[in-house]
Amino acid sequence: MGLWPWLTGALLLLLLLVQLSRSARFYAKVSLYCALCVSASTLAAVICLLRHGGRTVENLSIISWFVRTFKYVFGLRFDIKGRQKLEVDHPCVIISNHQSILDMMGLMEALPKRCVQIAKRELLFMGPVGLIMYLGGVFFINRQRSRTAMTVMADVGERMVRENLKVWVYPEGTRNDNGDLLPFKKGAFYLAIQAQVPIIPVVYSSFSSFYNYKTKFFTSGTIRVEVLDAIPTSGLTVADVPKLMDSCHQAMRTTFLRISKTPQENGATAGPGSQPAQ
Repeated sequence: MGLWPWLTGALLLLLLLVQLSRSARFYAKVSLYCALCVSASTLAAVICLLRHGGRTVENLSIISWFVRTFKYVFGLRFDIKGRQKLEVDHPCVIISNHQSILDMMGLMEALPKRCVQIAKRELLFMGPVGLIMYLGGVFFINRQRSRTAMTVMADVGERMVRENLKVWVYPEGTRNDNGDLLPFKKGAFYLAIQAQVPIIPVVYSSFSSFYNYKTKFFTSGTIRVEVLDAIPTSGLTVADVPKLMDSCHQAMRTTFLRISKTPQENGATAGPGSQPAQ
């Protein structure tokens, strides 16, 4: 008996599982997302190297174009309010909430010109994905070594002013899908005060109405994004970090809870702790 009947049978079985099992559909979509990330990173890396020859923030426009096409595959839509607040012609620190592996789509959907991300160093070693992040000018931080991380942040502060860069940071420090915001870490606020540049908060609504890792739910939906007013840091010192961090957290949390209660396209309500519709 040849190989093709076995392959055909396995494919039919997989299709049947995807139709019958929500978990199978979830893992199939997550696998597709990962495959798209790898394939798009590989192709984008080739184009970036041919066009710009190496590591530069200019590569982000190429990377962003590829990632923005992902939403059509998964039936997602981004409704962004206040996008013009990101299109400023001066350095700033942009902070946003961090929920899941899908955040990369949200990041690239709202990413302004000359904006780079700060990411954990482990991502640098993720094959084509790490390569394309490197080529896009992402700053990598070793969170296990605080002294090294502080050195990198000091360098980022100097470069963002010298090269007129915007820097995107996830102040929660890790993914969080508990229906609320985690406490913020201080790095982004030290960076903004050190460079004396404003902070622009960006808030994404809860993904829970269309994506839930715990219940293995992944369908189409709308992500609402709200860009808040810039918060100046001119004249602030390190002593002001706790107050600045607290005011940003409160403003973002209030916005997150408000926009996450808005009904989504699939009929579910993305309120904190809400369960997805069956």
